[in-house]
Amino acid sequence: MENKDKIKILILDDEKQFTEELSSFFEDDYEAYEANNVGDGRRILHEKNIDLLILDVRLPGISGLDILKEVKEQKPAIEVIVISAHGDMDTVIKAMRLGAFDYLRKPFRFIDIQIAIERTQKYLQMQRKLKQMEEKNSLISKTLEEKIERQFIGVSPQILKVFQQAKTAAQYPDANVLITGESGTGKENIARIIHYSSQRKDNMFCAVNSSAITETLLESEFFGHKKGSFTGAVNDKMGFFEVCNNGTLFLDEIADMPFNLQAKILRATEEKVITRVGDTVPIKTDFRIVSATNHDIEKQVEEKKFRLDLLHRLNTLHIHIPPLRERTADIKPLLDYYVGLYATRFNKPGIKISEDIYDILKTYDFPGNVRELKNMAERAVILCQDNTLNLGDFPVKQTKNKEHVSSIDKVNLKSNEIKMILEALHSCNYNQTAASNLLGISRDALIRKMKKYNISAFKGKEND
Repeated sequence: MENKDKIKILILDDEKQFTEELSSFFEDDYEAYEANNVGDGRRILHEKNIDLLILDVRLPGISGLDILKEVKEQKPAIEVIVISAHGDMDTVIKAMRLGAFDYLRKPFRFIDIQIAIERTQKYLQMQRKLKQMEEKNSLISKTLEEKIERQFIGVSPQILKVFQQAKTAAQYPDANVLITGESGTGKENIARIIHYSSQRKDNMFCAVNSSAITETLLESEFFGHKKGSFTGAVNDKMGFFEVCNNGTLFLDEIADMPFNLQAKILRATEEKVITRVGDTVPIKTDFRIVSATNHDIEKQVEEKKFRLDLLHRLNTLHIHIPPLRERTADIKPLLDYYVGLYATRFNKPGIKISEDIYDILKTYDFPGNVRELKNMAERAVILCQDNTLNLGDFPVKQTKNKEHVSSIDKVNLKSNEIKMILEALHSCNYNQTAASNLLGISRDALIRKMKKYNISAFKGKEND
């Protein structure tokens, strides 16, 4: 059984005695694998999550430098120590240029390679630590994030459930998926996660906004057309269904699709056979549909604006993304991420976020959801004049109803805040947890404000 905590080392050398001795030397501290030919070496590299390759420059039938180049192209995270009994400066330079971490000449003492590995191990640990920091609060790996060209961050139970549903959907590459949620919740992110986590990941992901294509061109765009089939059809053209053969077709705003096209979409989805406009030759294509809408699609069905049979076909699996106001635990990690992103992009390092901002944003409805929060962060970083973002950088209105503050004087911010805190404490008999819930802030934030304004934790001893 593999030990995930140990550095995994592959020794690729045609001298069996050498690999056995070196492997024996490593066995207590590392997880070592031996290969005496290139075929076995490639197999182990493919099957095992190798961290470090110890590579002989001279191998039967192939140069070790070619293997070094191959490894660095296919698995760049693997570090390589090159060894040779016939080393010269040109070989050393070539190895380093190709990405080798170190170079040792045979014969060498085992302590020499131990020192080289320790240098490499420190580097590997630094890389792993960096990767963990990059993936903090991200529900997807850095590799998947690069593939979908998006991040997906959250800590709330609601978003964790959504992510689990997406991973489940990815395991069934032929099942159609309907994603619902308000605008800005990240429906396309989920669609891309499903595609790039599935068996279809190496084929086309095509995102189509169903409301952005003119009705006259919709059929041609989806099914393709034959040259000369209409004015402007100067060449044969593949449609979305053909382009997505063995891949995924993401239909955004599916509820806005014209009713007369829905029957043709249904037939193509059921039969996986399409015919180009102006042609009679049927074309087989294997695609998966992931669709999304921010409308109440069942209401659309009741109003005869969307076909019930098409909804059933698209809705094999259903994923609903709750709005941001229903998962306020995600606001802090999302804001931290976007502020960090834009601080780096706009060369404003070291920007901090006032704790009060998190509490205020939790009282905001976020009609634009994550997209709106992202835009807020970008604006705040651009306009920030110092290293700390404060409430003034996030001009939002508290949209969650709080009747207990409706009669409070709004002229002076300080006195207004003090009165709000005192009123909440009085009404809750100085129970700080209850008062903080009434104010819509955390207990820690309430304690900070009480200390700031010299408000006693006990009844009858407040001072302004």
